[in-house]
Amino acid sequence: MASPNDLHFQEFEEAAELLSADPKASTLSMSASDTPATAGGGEDVKLDLSEDEEGQEESSELLGGQKPTGGFWTFEYYESFFNVDTVQVLDRVKGSVLPLPGKNFIKHYLRSNPDLYGPFWICVTLVFSVAISGNLSTFLSEMGNPAYHYRPQFHRVTIAAVVIFMYAWLVPIGLWGFLTWRQGAERQIGGYSFLETVCVYGYSLFIYIPTSVLWIIPFEWLRWTLILVAMMISGSVLVLTFWPVVRDDTKVMAVATVVTIVVLHTLLAIGCKMYFFQTAIHVPTLIPHSSTPSTYITLATKPH
Repeated sequence: MASPNDLHFQEFEEAAELLSADPKASTLSMSASDTPATAGGGEDVKLDLSEDEEGQEESSELLGGQKPTGGFWTFEYYESFFNVDTVQVLDRVKGSVLPLPGKNFIKHYLRSNPDLYGPFWICVTLVFSVAISGNLSTFLSEMGNPAYHYRPQFHRVTIAAVVIFMYAWLVPIGLWGFLTWRQGAERQIGGYSFLETVCVYGYSLFIYIPTSVLWIIPFEWLRWTLILVAMMISGSVLVLTFWPVVRDDTKVMAVATVVTIVVLHTLLAIGCKMYFFQTAIHVPTLIPHSSTPSTYITLATKPH
């Protein structure tokens, strides 16, 4: 049996020819240690895999979705908030209109990758749909009034933008701050990040876009029915998402938090309905009758 010292690597002719043809080709070097092996009597073999390990680390970062970002003053920092594709956005929109018991929106749809692309365009679309549909609703309700002259009410776009964007940002900020405070007071309370909270609120408003378009139909019973359906769907998304976080808090605090979320969501829907979709009530004008008796004048001709 050959001893370990007799085992040597030999350079084959094909390998030599390949290296001579391409001197820049990467090679794998194997070096034998001078220290003798302790157990098997052989020699330690060390592989120089530094470049391969660096390549594996870079690929693992890409597969893990961890991208180096700069400071908050750089464009790359905000670009990561819009790093979603159409399939992800449509899947999250579908989840916001079809809430199912036991399905947390953040856990099942965001999957630690919240975005601002969907919430931003949902809010922008909702602003214009509410303002334009409100103008059309006013025009249709006043069509039978001869004294009405249509004038585009562009100020409604500004009012809708202020109300919707303030709700989509200020309410999540307040809720996130409250949950963070409760998380510090009660150790068992969990929480979501600020971006996740904003993302949930943004996607929960999508159901109001088709609802505001259907509000053009001038039937009050249909409008209130649509409001109830939209509030139930949108409110369910918020309740199913935040209830697992607050349920470990005290019973009074948990119920009060959920009720506050639902009440604020209800006020937004009812406020938009009452301001932008007012039903015009036509009061018939009565022509006043004179109480004085009519005077008849008789003209007589004199004979000549």
